[in-house]
Amino acid sequence: MWIRRAFFSWLFPAALVLPLWLFIGWGVFQAGGFAFFWVLFVALPSVLVGEVGLALFVRARPTVREERAVSWRDVIGFTVWHGLTIALGFFPKDAFGWLLAGTIVAFLGLFWSTLWQLWKDVADRGRAAFVIDPDTMRATVAGEQSEPVRERASRNGDVIVITETGNTGEDRSGH
Repeated sequence: MWIRRAFFSWLFPAALVLPLWLFIGWGVFQAGGFAFFWVLFVALPSVLVGEVGLALFVRARPTVREERAVSWRDVIGFTVWHGLTIALGFFPKDAFGWLLAGTIVAFLGLFWSTLWQLWKDVADRGRAAFVIDPDTMRATVAGEQSEPVRERASRNGDVIVITETGNTGEDRSGH
């Protein structure tokens, strides 16, 4: 669990550290003038925006917010993408094209994985939400047949029912 929580904490700092590493790597490993423009105008903005976007998608999931930990699928995806991004910062002459292609594929896979997990998590939560029919004033759990709220309240005593009086068209402010 500590690994998943560490990745949860690492998501936003990575948005600054990884682009900074690409810039430092360019200088240390003397990648050249064309690489400088690539780093400055393509790599830095792409990694920054991509990481922030993925972090927001991951942190938008209810399960991630509750546990304050990412999923194991996220751990694997971010490990691969960040590892390839770090390797790209070494600017290896023979493998740069392959590393760049792998980094892009890893990002796209991680992007779709986070979207799928967000969709699934929200859909699972939506199935457990209460739905109140305005005509009958019966509350049911979405996707299931549930008994009316008043019957549950009288039997379990754990539900408070507030009944609103008055017409909906009346001005309630008294003016």
